[in-house]
Amino acid sequence: MNRRSSIIGLLAFAGPLFAGLLAGDAPAGAADQPPNIVFILSDDQAWTDYGFMGHPHIQTPNLDRLAKQSAVFRRGYVPTALCRPSLATLVTGLYAHQHKISGNDPSLDLAKPQSAQYRDLQAQLISHIDRNPTLPKLLGEKGYLSHQSGKWWEGNFQRGGFTHGMTRGFPQPGGRHGDDGLKIGREGMEPVFDFIDQAVADKKPFYVWYSPFMPHTPHNPPERLLNKYRGKVDSLFVAKYYAMCEWFDETCGQLIDRIDQKGLTENTLFVYVCDNGWIQDPDAPGYALRSKQSPNEGGTRQPILLSWKGVIQPQEREELISSIDLVPTMLSVAGVEAPKQMPGLDLIPLVRDGKPLSRDTIFGEGFAHDIADIDKPEASLLYRWVIQGKWKLLLTYDGAVGRYASSHPRTERRPQLFDLHADPQELHNLASHNPEVVAKLAAKISDWWPVKERKTIETW
Repeated sequence: MNRRSSIIGLLAFAGPLFAGLLAGDAPAGAADQPPNIVFILSDDQAWTDYGFMGHPHIQTPNLDRLAKQSAVFRRGYVPTALCRPSLATLVTGLYAHQHKISGNDPSLDLAKPQSAQYRDLQAQLISHIDRNPTLPKLLGEKGYLSHQSGKWWEGNFQRGGFTHGMTRGFPQPGGRHGDDGLKIGREGMEPVFDFIDQAVADKKPFYVWYSPFMPHTPHNPPERLLNKYRGKVDSLFVAKYYAMCEWFDETCGQLIDRIDQKGLTENTLFVYVCDNGWIQDPDAPGYALRSKQSPNEGGTRQPILLSWKGVIQPQEREELISSIDLVPTMLSVAGVEAPKQMPGLDLIPLVRDGKPLSRDTIFGEGFAHDIADIDKPEASLLYRWVIQGKWKLLLTYDGAVGRYASSHPRTERRPQLFDLHADPQELHNLASHNPEVVAKLAAKISDWWPVKERKTIETW
């Protein structure tokens, strides 16, 4: 057999294999160099507050563009509606009761602020990140470089396993939740761009944690953006928040465009979610009830985007998913097996191959902002909830509330059952009319995370 015949025979043999690989039969991350991962995290934004989600005023053209190229999960959720525990979930792939970073700060009842004892409590809380797997650590074992920018509560960026980053961490000034990292977006994008350039020069796959302090307060948008919204709403506070959403969107566009300009889009997975919800108080600079810190839809529901050009076809998804699924998904595309303690699902088979999810139920939990016991999240437990199909069951607990009691009025002491399809604003408690549904869903909550030391406020 001559050389030409040998080549033809080899192609005939290998052709079906190549076709299978192109069709997506290869495991995610099977290429010589796995894809880059760009993780974009909004900070305090409602699930409705995007153009692609139908908001009548807020303009988010860059995220709208990303959504058109994405698998869009309109029924995405975060399990905890508070910054720090939500972000800890997004880096560990664990629920707050697992990673034990259940609130933002140790309770002031434990020690006086600024005291050495209180600083020790803060350090003890940060140390939980050292005992848990993190996405940057696991990606680093695969050869990834990783960069932290923006919101980061857990000390120096290296504590999370990042190879590069901006946050110096506790006890530096501003180290509580980001210090230098909080400049990203608001003061330019150069640290992230420089990191991308370095990773490309080093021929390394990279992971970007882009978590700017936006649209989070202070709501101080550029006047050019604020002027767009002044005439659209009656409240200046609302106009400022709307403008912050668009300012954040502009920075997302700069990052997305940078990846494209470097010719990296076809080998980059973009992941988008927000840490928790926000409903702007029209009469004050803070948030309204039933949003941030709340287990209601305004606190926990968040759209989730997955975009990978040529691999994930644009699509609208109706499945219930949780941010608990994002770490296993990102590990999957990198060719890394998720640790067994991670409860989330890999979403790539669903969005790439059309395989169904092996789950129809998601769970969540709510804790006090101030942590009553650094090692026992249940001491600050305020809520647990479950969603299955149209039904959402919310149970309320008697955990210590701390300084933010006004955010948790807990006036409804009974189980709360909502039909989210008919009542997405959760205005009508249907528990008394559907006791069998309440019992079934409450049993699911107990099976998910048994809590023996805390009881619901009212026995039912």
